[in-house]
Amino acid sequence: MPTVHFNVRQRSLLERILYAILALALVVLGFFFLAAAAVAGAILAGVVLLRLWWFKRQLKKAADREFVTTEYKVIEREALPESPPDADRR
Repeated sequence: MPTVHFNVRQRSLLERILYAILALALVVLGFFFLAAAAVAGAILAGVVLLRLWWFKRQLKKAADREFVTTEYKVIEREALPESPPDADRR
């Protein structure tokens, strides 16, 4: 397996400072990219949760409208026709 060796002592002081600034800039840029990705993920999660809440709310409203609940009073009870006792044996 090939290996790469960097000889740091051959670089000038200016070159080492520039590489350090470049490395620091990449770390800062990576941090801001990660922060932006976290904010975008939080916004996306919020939108998904809001959509699920809204859908659940609509389902509950539809279920509540399906049944009509009210009070009633029986004025006259209807008489059920009685079947002959022999009809149950067949």
